[in-house]
Amino acid sequence: MAQELTAPPSVPLFNSALETGVRSVVLLDAAYPEACDLTRLTWLDHLVVHTHDIGGPASLHPDVPQRTGELLVRRRLVEEGLQLMRRLHMIDTVVDGEGIRYRSREEASALIECMRTSYALALRERADWLAARLAAMSEEEVSTLISDKIGRWAVEFQGEAGPGNGQSL
Repeated sequence: MAQELTAPPSVPLFNSALETGVRSVVLLDAAYPEACDLTRLTWLDHLVVHTHDIGGPASLHPDVPQRTGELLVRRRLVEEGLQLMRRLHMIDTVVDGEGIRYRSREEASALIECMRTSYALALRERADWLAARLAAMSEEEVSTLISDKIGRWAVEFQGEAGPGNGQSL
């Protein structure tokens, strides 16, 4: 009897846990040895693809209207991406008085060095720029930047999401 062949279910590449997970690894590697919580990584994931919004290099993603609403979807995707990257041993979870945070592992740098597409190189450049820019800012200055560029609700969302104050990325 003939067996019916079916294609395996496709895994979306864009707007997926894989895409946001890789961006998180790149962001955390740029910020190493700093660790970031989920809220901060959600902000960074938005900012690294929209760097022009905060006076940086050209944005990687198009400047579409209402992109601040991306944060509602992005947070879940970043969380799923972090879980995936933990399973792949690219990041560690840090649990301390500041809450649950994430830090890149040594293996992350090796993965990032293998990424050679023009998009990957541009992402690394922007992650390095963003890490340097935010590291030079106080937590209050970062909150003001987020409020001005992403929206007041994003800063208030951090308070609802848990700790995260006092981080220096």
